[in-house]
Amino acid sequence: MKAALAIIATLAAGAQGVQPSGSIERGKQLFMSNYCYSCHGTQGHGGAGPRIVVGATPDALLRYVRKPTGGNMPAYTSKSIADQDLRDIYAYLRSIPASPPAKTIPMLQR
Repeated sequence: MKAALAIIATLAAGAQGVQPSGSIERGKQLFMSNYCYSCHGTQGHGGAGPRIVVGATPDALLRYVRKPTGGNMPAYTSKSIADQDLRDIYAYLRSIPASPPAKTIPMLQR
């Protein structure tokens, strides 16, 4: 079994309109089968590992996964996970709606 795959990239201004080139469904399956969820939760919102912040392009994701900086994430070579697989994971992560602001959640206002 592969270790959990941590995916963190820098969020770029104006990235919300970027359409990723990859399969969302395949990316979700890869995110689960590579155990990314075990550290980052099923939607990348964090848990044992940090919350995933998805950048403007899949290239930032690829660079980080290949040579992570800081934290406990190991580096993953292209033998561990292919570039296209990371592009699909990127597409899945970009498809997840942003969490609502805490101020809009009634239970948190008490």
